[in-house]
Amino acid sequence: EAGRLDAPAPGLESSGRLVLKGLFDFCQASEGKRPSENLGQVLFGERIEPSPYKFTFNKVETCKLVCTKTYHTEKAEDKQKLDFLKKSMLLNYQHHWIVDNMPVTWCYDVEDGQRFCNPGFPIGCYITDKGHAKDACVINSEFHERDTFYIFNHVDIKIYYHVVETGSMGARLVAAKLEPKSFKHTHIDKPDCSGPPMDISNKASGEIKIAYTYSISFEEEKNIRWASRWDYILESMPHTHIQWFSIMNSLVIVLFLSGMVAMIMLRTLHKDIARYNQMDSTEDAQEEFGWKLVHGDIFRPPRKGMLLSVFLGSGTQILIMTFVTLFFACLGFLSPANRGALMTCAVVLWVLLGTPAGYVAARFYKSFGGEKWKTNVLLTSFLCPGIVFADFFIMNLILWGEGSSAAIPFGTLVAILALWFCISVPLTFIGAYVGFKKNAIEHPVRTNQIPRQIPEQSFYTKPLPGIIMGGILPFGCIFIQLFFILNSIWSHQMYYMFGFLFLVFIILVITCSEATILLCYFHLCAEDYHWQWRSFLTSGFTAAYFLIYAIHYFFSKLQITGTASTILYFGYTMIMVLIFFLFTGTIGFFACFWFVTKIYSVVKVD
Repeated sequence: EAGRLDAPAPGLESSGRLVLKGLFDFCQASEGKRPSENLGQVLFGERIEPSPYKFTFNKVETCKLVCTKTYHTEKAEDKQKLDFLKKSMLLNYQHHWIVDNMPVTWCYDVEDGQRFCNPGFPIGCYITDKGHAKDACVINSEFHERDTFYIFNHVDIKIYYHVVETGSMGARLVAAKLEPKSFKHTHIDKPDCSGPPMDISNKASGEIKIAYTYSISFEEEKNIRWASRWDYILESMPHTHIQWFSIMNSLVIVLFLSGMVAMIMLRTLHKDIARYNQMDSTEDAQEEFGWKLVHGDIFRPPRKGMLLSVFLGSGTQILIMTFVTLFFACLGFLSPANRGALMTCAVVLWVLLGTPAGYVAARFYKSFGGEKWKTNVLLTSFLCPGIVFADFFIMNLILWGEGSSAAIPFGTLVAILALWFCISVPLTFIGAYVGFKKNAIEHPVRTNQIPRQIPEQSFYTKPLPGIIMGGILPFGCIFIQLFFILNSIWSHQMYYMFGFLFLVFIILVITCSEATILLCYFHLCAEDYHWQWRSFLTSGFTAAYFLIYAIHYFFSKLQITGTASTILYFGYTMIMVLIFFLFTGTIGFFACFWFVTKIYSVVKVD
């Protein structure tokens, strides 16, 4: 089950370029059916192809010929294939092979005497016309011809196995490593894996023959258990110390915020409430000030209550989905060994969580005094999922137009639509039905008939500055984790630190809640009672910082060329930003709703 090299979009190793028109001219497997992919792999654009590199357990092969490819540069078709191969070497495209569900890794020494194991290896490399060795060309001093491509047409594969003592005697594969090499075989028909490297000059003409060969050896490895066979790949990724640093950084922010919130809750509010409740209703009624003044308006329905309730419904769906997915990932169900499991799990959970979405949207819409419940249910079912699906569909059309293997087949699109219309929508309707049947949420204080006038606000209690400030702290907690997540999506690195991610998720929830409560309190003290949309947007603004970071990442880390690839990057980013906006905004709203209900339920109102 080794993979033919085919662009596993969205993302390729290191270059990060997404789409390259055409198909690689490598050796093809003569027979053998394609392994089937699960939903997550299909959505992520991972395709597994059968491989022509065949071997039998414990049978050593040396310099075995797989196939020979011949190119006549006068022929237009051959020239096109050769140019495509050169372009892919220039962009450092990688082969990704798997055997027994393990990636075949290329391990090499990096600085500080550490070994890095890359789950892919390059097609080849290029020496510039100034003699500068690019990418993998640094590994061999024989690669020195200027303006020349060197293709890795030979691999030395080493399979490590562990003999199983119990039950029937057998062996299990615990690691597969390879070393890419380049040979211009002297006798192409009987290759001996000697001679100079296989070079293709940029100006080469005439006939070019490339023979693809491989050697394979087996070694028993007593120390690696089958259960821990992924460790050597993960250990070579030197990120853990950065993770702890970022967690500490986030915890400091959380402690600072918690201190502020606790101080407000205990000291200020306690004093306020004690003072309000001791006041003799007759004499001191004129001297009310601060947040008690707006008690008659605090639960006045917001403008555009329909849209807010729909956002809250979708946000609740995403919040529960994220929590459950990360919880399963922490327990090890969604390790990188289960390809595509994370995405499959998330999609299935999202579909099944239609009921809470409908319920939350209906409850809040009813408490905002809304009457059009049919519109509310339909919008909850179709607005946010519809935007995501439309974006996804357009991205898929671009991939399809570019002829990429990552384009999602029509059958899968129909299956996703069926999940949405036949399972998610009916569940949303059930949730909404239950939500509308229940009595409206009871508020601790009555709303006055005539709305109170809001006094002139100072600069920092105006809506916009507060919203912009509110997103900074939650973003500060997550941006290091975000870097690794973007790397795993676009630069094809493995992401396995779900424990850290779960911790960061909890920290993000706390930070969003506390930042929103703080700003909400300041605004109430300034007698501004429009807290509903503001609390949603304050923590939802974290998504705007996420977008700015994604743009920075695009320009600083990826060298993406071509319009299609750029549109794809930003198309997929917009989906992530929208989901993140709904997710953080919902946290902020619920925190503020709890806070407001709490403080107005303990103060005596005449």
